[in-house]
Amino acid sequence: MSGNLYESDKLLGEYLLFHYGRDEEILPWANGPVDALGFTNRTVESLMEKQSFEQNSKALDVGCAVGASSFVLGKYFGEVLGIDYSKSFIDAASLLSEGKTLEYSYLEEGSCYADAKAVPTTCEGEVSFQVGDATNLDEELSGFDLVHAANLICRLPTPEAFLNRLPHLVKQGGYLLLATPFTWLEEFTPREKWIGGSGDSKDKLKEFLSPWFSLEYEEDLPFLIREHRRKFQYSVSWGTRWRRI
Repeated sequence: MSGNLYESDKLLGEYLLFHYGRDEEILPWANGPVDALGFTNRTVESLMEKQSFEQNSKALDVGCAVGASSFVLGKYFGEVLGIDYSKSFIDAASLLSEGKTLEYSYLEEGSCYADAKAVPTTCEGEVSFQVGDATNLDEELSGFDLVHAANLICRLPTPEAFLNRLPHLVKQGGYLLLATPFTWLEEFTPREKWIGGSGDSKDKLKEFLSPWFSLEYEEDLPFLIREHRRKFQYSVSWGTRWRRI
């Protein structure tokens, strides 16, 4: 990747709000789409259902952004590593992993901002973060009990490079939690690298993963990103749980 679109204070504030904001901060309208709140929890707990893991189990969260899902994973796994390409996102998540509260601001309208505090989910597992490229992960990363990747693959320049690493990342019998809205855009991913993109992305992704993974569960997961008090991005990810075969 050349240049990083995710290094700005404004975007950092948006993602901290998306990950850690109170419901009424994200959506101050009673008649809004409340089913789209809590996405970073649902991509873990809804997709994982009632799976149980040993105390020494380990999970990998690729494309973790500012880390909320990593802390949720820390409730169920002894060790969690969150990786993201954005240094500012990882710096924020790392501060939170040290037990610190992170102050940030989010846009109300025009030049008016509101102040907020990010507080992570309490967890017993050890959660750490590092900067990394999902398309070129360290070869030493392997054998995880679970890999989580939410809203990642359609933001990669070469999604196949990440998908091809998954059989090595997830141990046999382990789980893959994958969520994607298939928002293919050429500013992120060259058209020839799209997984589908002609109304067939689900089928193409199933075909790609089927030699190594069995699809166990799928669910549509709406999510809401607030831009300002009266403007939002509403999207629906295809959430899935796969078992490594």
